[in-house]
Amino acid sequence: MDYLVALAQDPAAWVALVTLVAMEVVLGIDNLIFISILTNKLPPQHRTKARRIGIGLALIMRLALLGTIAIIVRLTAPVITVLGHDFSWRDMILIAGGLFLVWKATKEIHHSVDHRPTGDVFDVPAKASLSFSAAIVQILLLDLVFSVDSIITAVGMTEHIPIMVIAVLAAVTAMLLAADPLAHFIERNPTVVMLALGFLIMIGMTLIAEGFGAHVPKGYIYAAMAFSAFVEGLNMMARRRSTKAPH
Repeated sequence: MDYLVALAQDPAAWVALVTLVAMEVVLGIDNLIFISILTNKLPPQHRTKARRIGIGLALIMRLALLGTIAIIVRLTAPVITVLGHDFSWRDMILIAGGLFLVWKATKEIHHSVDHRPTGDVFDVPAKASLSFSAAIVQILLLDLVFSVDSIITAVGMTEHIPIMVIAVLAAVTAMLLAADPLAHFIERNPTVVMLALGFLIMIGMTLIAEGFGAHVPKGYIYAAMAFSAFVEGLNMMARRRSTKAPH
């Protein structure tokens, strides 16, 4: 208890907490985009439940990883060497997760473009094309990748476990609150699906690059995503005005 009181009275701890919460929320965007796109392929009555289960699993996984933080720290130690390059367990997890994201996003893009021969390329198929259990398994796999990356990032920013726990709880709460609105927005605006899938490919390639030791500043990635989203927002406004304009 004395430790927590001392931590609460330390200004540096509060700065670390605010910074880490912001970082965890930003890192959670990647996970949330994937969950939103994936659950929108389920029957409408199962989507909210799948999102909540997926985000709940992300919370449980992050807290469980915090409980084994000594093991998580060792995940960055090299375990194998291939062609003169050392790979740690974290590297291999990031590479596998990145490959999965690229494969999944590419498959979804192909499905969106080619699912009906004569339809609009941005039409969304009317019937669900994914089972509930398959969605949960895929969400769980990506939860693991993002959770490992999230916890290792947290360890690099602070040594205080309570700060990490609060940051994780805040980030997952934000994901839970934003999940349904984001998924509904994507469902109402099918062209956004293509943009989001493009984001997932970029995120997947970033994970692969980091797994091979090439550090990609996250600020560049999220700045590019924000700019693309801004441009798409302008396109959506232009389309809405054109549909409302008298002919």
